[in-house]
Amino acid sequence: MNTAQRLQSVKEYYFSSKLREVKQLITAGKPIINMGIGSPDLRPNQEVLQALVSSLEDQSAHQYQSYQGIPELRTAISAFYQRHYQVSLDADKEILPLMGSKEGIMHISMAYLNKGDKVLVPNPGYPTYSSVSKLLEAEIMAYPLDEKKNWCVDFEWLEQQDMSEVKLMWVNYPNMPTGAKLSADDYKRLVDFAKSHGILLVNDNPYSFIANDEPTSIMKYVQPTDPVLELNSISKTFNMAGWRVGMLVGAADTLQEVLKVKSNMDSGMFYGIQKGAAKALALSTNWFEEQNTVYNKRKDLVCKIADHLSLTYNKDSTGMFIWCKIPSDKTADQIVDQLLYEFDIFIAPGHIFGSQGDRFVRFSLCVPEPKIEEALKRVQSR
Repeated sequence: MNTAQRLQSVKEYYFSSKLREVKQLITAGKPIINMGIGSPDLRPNQEVLQALVSSLEDQSAHQYQSYQGIPELRTAISAFYQRHYQVSLDADKEILPLMGSKEGIMHISMAYLNKGDKVLVPNPGYPTYSSVSKLLEAEIMAYPLDEKKNWCVDFEWLEQQDMSEVKLMWVNYPNMPTGAKLSADDYKRLVDFAKSHGILLVNDNPYSFIANDEPTSIMKYVQPTDPVLELNSISKTFNMAGWRVGMLVGAADTLQEVLKVKSNMDSGMFYGIQKGAAKALALSTNWFEEQNTVYNKRKDLVCKIADHLSLTYNKDSTGMFIWCKIPSDKTADQIVDQLLYEFDIFIAPGHIFGSQGDRFVRFSLCVPEPKIEEALKRVQSR
Protein backbone atom coordinates (compact mmCIF):
# COMPACT_ATOMS: atom_id res chain seq x y z
CA MET A 1 0.00 0.00 0.00
CA ASN A 2 1.34 3.44 -0.90
CA THR A 3 1.97 5.93 1.88
CA ALA A 4 0.45 9.40 1.92
CA GLN A 5 2.12 11.90 -0.41
CA ARG A 6 2.95 14.15 2.55
CA LEU A 7 5.54 11.62 3.71
CA GLN A 8 7.51 12.19 0.51
CA SER A 9 8.44 15.66 1.76
CA VAL A 10 9.88 14.59 5.14
CA LYS A 11 12.68 12.34 6.27
CA GLU A 12 13.09 10.33 9.43
CA TYR A 13 14.38 12.56 12.25
CA TYR A 14 18.19 12.61 12.08
CA PHE A 15 18.71 11.41 15.64
CA SER A 16 16.20 8.60 15.16
CA SER A 17 18.29 7.08 12.35
CA LYS A 18 21.78 8.08 13.53
CA LEU A 19 21.27 6.74 17.03
CA ARG A 20 20.48 3.32 15.55
CA GLU A 21 23.97 3.35 14.08
CA VAL A 22 25.42 4.48 17.41
CA LYS A 23 23.58 1.65 19.21
CA GLN A 24 24.94 -0.85 16.69
CA LEU A 25 28.47 0.35 17.44
CA ILE A 26 27.83 0.00 21.17
CA THR A 27 26.46 -3.51 20.63
CA ALA A 28 29.62 -4.32 18.72
CA GLY A 29 31.64 -3.36 21.78
CA LYS A 30 32.55 0.24 20.97
CA PRO A 31 32.72 2.49 24.11
CA ILE A 32 30.71 5.30 22.53
CA ILE A 33 30.31 8.53 24.49
CA ASN A 34 27.09 10.14 23.25
CA MET A 35 27.44 13.93 23.20
CA GLY A 36 24.92 14.37 20.40
CA ILE A 37 21.49 14.81 21.98
CA GLY A 38 20.03 17.05 24.68
CA SER A 39 18.47 14.45 26.93
CA PRO A 40 19.20 15.48 30.55
CA ASP A 41 21.08 12.78 32.45
CA LEU A 42 20.62 14.35 35.89
CA ARG A 43 17.85 13.21 38.26
CA PRO A 44 14.67 15.16 38.95
CA ASN A 45 14.33 16.65 42.41
CA GLN A 46 13.43 14.05 45.05
CA GLU A 47 10.35 16.02 46.13
CA VAL A 48 9.09 15.80 42.55
CA LEU A 49 9.48 12.02 42.51
CA GLN A 50 7.72 11.74 45.87
CA ALA A 51 4.83 13.88 44.61
CA LEU A 52 4.31 11.44 41.75
CA VAL A 53 4.50 8.38 44.01
CA SER A 54 2.17 9.84 46.65
CA SER A 55 -0.39 10.79 44.01
CA LEU A 56 -0.91 7.19 42.94
CA GLU A 57 -3.23 6.59 45.90
CA ASP A 58 -5.48 9.54 45.02
CA GLN A 59 -9.01 8.50 44.10
CA SER A 60 -8.92 9.94 40.59
CA ALA A 61 -5.27 9.11 39.82
CA HIS A 62 -5.98 6.41 37.26
CA GLN A 63 -8.96 7.93 35.49
CA TYR A 64 -9.09 10.05 32.35
CA GLN A 65 -7.93 13.58 33.04
CA SER A 66 -9.02 16.94 31.66
CA TYR A 67 -7.63 17.97 28.28
CA GLN A 68 -6.67 21.26 29.94
CA GLY A 69 -4.80 19.65 32.82
CA ILE A 70 -5.63 19.61 36.51
CA PRO A 71 -6.17 23.02 38.15
CA GLU A 72 -3.14 22.49 40.39
CA LEU A 73 -0.82 22.23 37.38
CA ARG A 74 -2.25 25.28 35.62
CA THR A 75 -1.96 27.27 38.85
CA ALA A 76 1.65 26.13 39.24
CA ILE A 77 2.44 27.25 35.68
CA SER A 78 0.84 30.62 36.35
CA ALA A 79 2.84 31.08 39.56
CA PHE A 80 6.04 29.98 37.78
CA TYR A 81 5.59 32.61 35.06
CA GLN A 82 4.85 35.30 37.63
CA ARG A 83 7.79 34.41 39.87
CA HIS A 84 10.48 33.94 37.23
CA TYR A 85 9.34 36.02 34.24
CA GLN A 86 7.13 38.65 35.93
CA VAL A 87 4.31 37.64 33.59
CA SER A 88 0.73 37.42 34.83
CA LEU A 89 -1.36 34.62 33.30
CA ASP A 90 -4.94 33.54 33.93
CA ALA A 91 -4.59 29.89 35.02
CA ASP A 92 -8.03 29.00 33.62
CA LYS A 93 -7.86 30.76 30.25
CA GLU A 94 -4.31 31.56 29.20
CA ILE A 95 -2.50 28.27 29.96
CA LEU A 96 -2.76 24.94 28.16
CA PRO A 97 -0.63 22.06 29.53
CA LEU A 98 0.81 19.76 26.87
CA MET A 99 2.31 16.29 26.70
CA GLY A 100 5.66 17.85 25.89
CA SER A 101 6.06 21.08 23.96
CA LYS A 102 6.92 19.13 20.80
CA GLU A 103 3.27 18.09 20.46
CA GLY A 104 2.37 21.76 20.74
CA ILE A 105 4.24 22.48 17.51
CA MET A 106 1.94 20.07 15.71
CA HIS A 107 -1.23 21.24 17.47
CA ILE A 108 -0.58 24.92 16.73
CA SER A 109 0.27 24.15 13.11
CA MET A 110 -2.84 22.02 12.63
CA ALA A 111 -5.01 24.72 14.18
CA TYR A 112 -3.75 27.57 12.00
CA LEU A 113 -2.13 26.33 8.80
CA ASN A 114 -3.83 25.54 5.53
CA LYS A 115 -2.16 23.90 2.55
CA GLY A 116 0.06 26.46 0.85
CA ASP A 117 0.30 28.87 3.78
CA LYS A 118 3.80 30.17 4.39
CA VAL A 119 5.67 29.57 7.64
CA LEU A 120 8.71 31.52 8.84
CA VAL A 121 11.24 29.03 10.22
CA PRO A 122 14.67 29.93 11.70
CA ASN A 123 17.79 28.73 9.90
CA PRO A 124 19.49 27.21 11.86
CA GLY A 125 16.67 25.97 14.04
CA TYR A 126 14.85 23.02 15.57
CA PRO A 127 14.09 20.62 12.68
CA THR A 128 10.57 19.88 13.90
CA TYR A 129 9.35 23.35 12.85
CA SER A 130 10.09 22.44 9.25
CA SER A 131 9.02 18.81 9.33
CA VAL A 132 5.61 19.60 10.83
CA SER A 133 5.07 22.36 8.27
CA LYS A 134 5.90 19.92 5.47
CA LEU A 135 3.55 17.29 6.86
CA LEU A 136 0.75 19.87 6.70
CA GLU A 137 1.77 20.89 3.16
CA ALA A 138 2.60 24.43 4.19
CA GLU A 139 5.40 26.33 2.45
CA ILE A 140 8.55 26.91 4.48
CA MET A 141 10.15 30.34 4.35
CA ALA A 142 13.49 29.96 6.13
CA TYR A 143 14.80 33.19 7.64
CA PRO A 144 18.57 33.29 8.18
CA LEU A 145 20.22 33.64 11.56
CA ASP A 146 23.77 34.86 11.05
CA GLU A 147 26.83 34.34 13.22
CA LYS A 148 27.93 37.91 12.44
CA LYS A 149 24.71 39.19 14.04
CA ASN A 150 25.04 36.87 17.02
CA TRP A 151 22.32 34.59 15.62
CA CYS A 152 19.60 37.17 16.29
CA VAL A 153 16.58 37.85 14.07
CA ASP A 154 17.53 39.88 11.00
CA PHE A 155 14.64 42.35 10.84
CA GLU A 156 16.06 44.09 7.78
CA TRP A 157 15.94 40.79 5.87
CA LEU A 158 12.38 40.14 7.03
CA GLU A 159 11.13 43.55 5.97
CA GLN A 160 12.46 42.99 2.45
CA GLN A 161 10.33 39.86 1.99
CA ASP A 162 6.72 39.51 0.87
CA MET A 163 4.78 38.60 4.02
CA SER A 164 1.32 38.57 2.43
CA GLU A 165 0.95 34.77 2.61
CA VAL A 166 2.85 34.17 5.86
CA LYS A 167 0.56 32.76 8.57
CA LEU A 168 2.95 31.60 11.29
CA MET A 169 6.45 32.44 12.56
CA TRP A 170 8.58 30.24 14.80
CA VAL A 171 11.24 31.80 17.02
CA ASN A 172 13.34 30.05 19.66
CA TYR A 173 15.18 32.11 22.26
CA PRO A 174 17.34 31.33 24.08
CA ASN A 175 18.24 29.72 20.80
CA MET A 176 18.89 26.09 20.02
CA PRO A 177 21.39 25.17 18.60
CA THR A 178 23.43 28.39 18.90
CA GLY A 179 22.78 29.41 22.51
CA ALA A 180 22.09 33.04 21.51
CA LYS A 181 19.78 35.32 23.51
CA LEU A 182 17.55 38.19 22.40
CA SER A 183 17.48 41.68 23.88
CA ALA A 184 14.31 43.25 25.23
CA ASP A 185 14.24 45.55 22.20
CA ASP A 186 14.38 42.57 19.84
CA TYR A 187 11.48 40.86 21.60
CA LYS A 188 9.46 44.07 21.25
CA ARG A 189 10.37 44.33 17.56
CA LEU A 190 9.25 40.73 17.01
CA VAL A 191 5.87 41.40 18.59
CA ASP A 192 5.42 44.60 16.57
CA PHE A 193 6.45 42.76 13.38
CA ALA A 194 3.89 40.00 13.96
CA LYS A 195 1.12 42.48 14.70
CA SER A 196 1.86 44.65 11.67
CA HIS A 197 1.80 41.68 9.28
CA GLY A 198 -1.01 39.67 10.88
CA ILE A 199 1.29 36.72 11.67
CA LEU A 200 0.88 34.30 14.57
CA LEU A 201 4.21 34.46 16.43
CA VAL A 202 5.30 31.51 18.59
CA ASN A 203 8.39 31.58 20.81
CA ASP A 204 9.71 28.17 21.84
CA ASN A 205 11.31 28.72 25.26
CA PRO A 206 12.60 25.51 26.91
CA TYR A 207 16.17 26.67 27.58
CA SER A 208 15.72 29.91 29.51
CA PHE A 209 17.17 28.58 32.79
CA ILE A 210 20.09 26.50 31.50
CA ALA A 211 23.46 28.28 31.93
CA ASN A 212 21.52 31.54 32.01
CA ASP A 213 21.20 33.98 34.91
CA GLU A 214 18.57 36.14 33.21
CA PRO A 215 15.61 33.96 32.17
CA THR A 216 12.92 35.81 30.27
CA SER A 217 9.74 35.28 28.29
CA ILE A 218 8.42 36.99 25.19
CA MET A 219 5.13 37.29 27.07
CA LYS A 220 6.64 40.21 29.03
CA TYR A 221 6.27 42.27 25.87
CA VAL A 222 2.78 41.16 24.84
CA GLN A 223 -0.64 42.75 25.23
CA PRO A 224 -3.63 40.46 25.91
CA THR A 225 -4.88 40.56 22.30
CA ASP A 226 -1.50 40.28 20.54
CA PRO A 227 -1.07 37.29 18.15
CA VAL A 228 1.73 35.75 20.25
CA LEU A 229 2.08 32.36 21.94
CA GLU A 230 4.88 30.77 23.92
CA LEU A 231 5.80 27.14 24.32
CA ASN A 232 7.67 26.06 27.41
CA SER A 233 8.72 22.77 28.97
CA ILE A 234 9.87 21.11 32.16
CA SER A 235 12.02 18.63 30.21
CA LYS A 236 15.34 20.46 30.25
CA THR A 237 14.99 22.72 33.29
CA PHE A 238 13.88 19.98 35.67
CA ASN A 239 15.52 16.87 34.13
CA MET A 240 12.14 15.38 33.26
CA ALA A 241 12.34 14.91 29.48
CA GLY A 242 10.77 11.45 29.55
CA TRP A 243 7.79 12.68 31.57
CA ARG A 244 6.55 14.66 28.54
CA VAL A 245 5.17 17.80 30.14
CA GLY A 246 5.06 21.12 28.37
CA MET A 247 2.83 24.17 28.25
CA LEU A 248 1.41 26.68 25.84
CA VAL A 249 0.56 30.18 27.06
CA GLY A 250 -1.11 33.10 25.34
CA ALA A 251 -4.46 34.70 24.55
CA ALA A 252 -7.49 32.68 25.64
CA ASP A 253 -9.21 32.68 22.23
CA THR A 254 -6.04 31.45 20.51
CA LEU A 255 -5.57 28.62 23.00
CA GLN A 256 -9.18 27.56 22.47
CA GLU A 257 -8.45 26.97 18.79
CA VAL A 258 -5.41 24.86 19.67
CA LEU A 259 -7.48 22.93 22.21
CA LYS A 260 -9.87 21.89 19.42
CA VAL A 261 -6.96 19.96 17.90
CA LYS A 262 -5.47 18.69 21.14
CA SER A 263 -8.77 17.33 22.48
CA ASN A 264 -9.02 15.12 19.40
CA MET A 265 -5.44 13.83 19.75
CA ASP A 266 -5.14 12.64 23.36
CA SER A 267 -7.23 11.76 26.40
CA GLY A 268 -5.49 13.86 29.02
CA MET A 269 -2.11 13.68 30.77
CA PHE A 270 -1.53 11.06 33.49
CA TYR A 271 -2.52 12.49 36.86
CA GLY A 272 0.70 11.55 38.69
CA ILE A 273 2.85 13.25 36.08
CA GLN A 274 0.83 16.43 36.48
CA LYS A 275 1.27 16.35 40.26
CA GLY A 276 5.01 15.88 39.88
CA ALA A 277 5.23 18.67 37.32
CA ALA A 278 3.38 21.05 39.64
CA LYS A 279 5.88 20.28 42.40
CA ALA A 280 8.81 20.88 40.05
CA LEU A 281 7.52 24.26 38.97
CA ALA A 282 7.38 25.35 42.62
CA LEU A 283 11.05 24.57 43.37
CA SER A 284 13.19 27.41 44.70
CA THR A 285 15.91 29.21 42.76
CA ASN A 286 18.45 26.97 44.53
CA TRP A 287 17.44 24.25 42.08
CA PHE A 288 18.49 26.31 39.05
CA GLU A 289 21.73 27.38 40.69
CA GLU A 290 22.69 23.78 41.50
CA GLN A 291 21.92 22.60 37.98
CA ASN A 292 23.92 25.41 36.41
CA THR A 293 26.92 24.69 38.61
CA VAL A 294 26.98 21.23 37.06
CA TYR A 295 26.44 22.47 33.51
CA ASN A 296 29.12 25.14 33.78
CA LYS A 297 31.71 22.58 34.90
CA ARG A 298 30.75 20.41 31.95
CA LYS A 299 30.92 23.38 29.62
CA ASP A 300 34.52 24.10 30.67
CA LEU A 301 35.52 20.53 29.81
CA VAL A 302 33.69 20.49 26.47
CA CYS A 303 35.37 23.75 25.53
CA LYS A 304 38.74 22.09 26.13
CA ILE A 305 37.73 19.34 23.69
CA ALA A 306 36.72 21.98 21.16
CA ASP A 307 40.02 23.82 21.64
CA HIS A 308 41.96 20.63 20.97
CA LEU A 309 40.00 20.09 17.76
CA SER A 310 40.61 23.70 16.63
CA LEU A 311 36.90 24.52 16.90
CA THR A 312 35.75 28.01 17.87
CA TYR A 313 32.75 28.88 20.03
CA ASN A 314 31.06 31.50 22.21
CA LYS A 315 31.62 30.47 25.80
CA ASP A 316 28.97 32.95 26.99
CA SER A 317 26.19 31.12 25.13
CA THR A 318 23.23 29.72 27.06
CA GLY A 319 21.53 26.34 27.01
CA MET A 320 22.82 22.79 27.24
CA PHE A 321 24.85 22.77 24.03
CA ILE A 322 28.13 24.16 22.74
CA TRP A 323 27.83 25.37 19.13
CA CYS A 324 31.24 25.20 17.47
CA LYS A 325 32.55 26.52 14.17
CA ILE A 326 34.74 24.08 12.28
CA PRO A 327 38.06 24.71 10.47
CA SER A 328 37.76 25.83 6.85
CA ASP A 329 39.51 22.73 5.51
CA LYS A 330 36.90 20.27 6.88
CA THR A 331 33.17 19.62 6.72
CA ALA A 332 30.88 19.05 9.67
CA ASP A 333 30.32 15.43 8.64
CA GLN A 334 34.07 14.85 8.53
CA ILE A 335 34.41 16.13 12.08
CA VAL A 336 31.45 14.04 13.26
CA ASP A 337 32.71 10.87 11.57
CA GLN A 338 36.26 11.38 12.79
CA LEU A 339 35.09 11.66 16.38
CA LEU A 340 32.69 8.72 16.02
CA TYR A 341 34.95 6.23 14.24
CA GLU A 342 38.37 7.23 15.61
CA PHE A 343 37.54 8.42 19.12
CA ASP A 344 34.17 6.72 19.84
CA ILE A 345 32.52 10.09 20.51
CA PHE A 346 29.21 11.08 18.93
CA ILE A 347 28.29 14.75 18.30
CA ALA A 348 25.78 16.39 15.95
CA PRO A 349 26.56 18.09 12.62
CA GLY A 350 25.21 21.62 12.37
CA HIS A 351 23.61 21.12 8.95
CA ILE A 352 20.74 19.11 10.46
CA PHE A 353 19.50 22.43 11.85
CA GLY A 354 19.59 24.19 8.48
CA SER A 355 22.01 25.41 5.83
CA GLN A 356 23.26 28.20 8.12
CA GLY A 357 24.71 25.43 10.30
CA ASP A 358 26.84 23.87 7.56
CA ARG A 359 30.11 25.08 9.10
CA PHE A 360 29.24 24.06 12.67
CA VAL A 361 28.93 21.08 14.99
CA ARG A 362 27.07 20.78 18.29
CA PHE A 363 28.17 19.20 21.58
CA SER A 364 25.61 18.31 24.25
CA LEU A 365 26.30 18.98 27.92
CA CYS A 366 23.97 16.15 28.96
CA VAL A 367 26.91 13.87 29.72
CA PRO A 368 28.37 13.06 33.17
CA GLU A 369 31.59 14.87 33.97
CA PRO A 370 33.75 11.70 34.13
CA LYS A 371 32.65 10.77 30.60
CA ILE A 372 33.47 14.23 29.27
CA GLU A 373 36.89 13.91 30.93
CA GLU A 374 37.32 10.56 29.19
CA ALA A 375 36.35 12.13 25.87
CA LEU A 376 38.93 14.86 26.44
CA LYS A 377 41.62 12.24 27.14
CA ARG A 378 40.74 10.46 23.93
CA VAL A 379 41.16 13.51 21.71
CA GLN A 380 44.32 14.53 23.56
CA SER A 381 45.87 11.10 23.08
CA ARG A 382 46.39 11.51 19.32
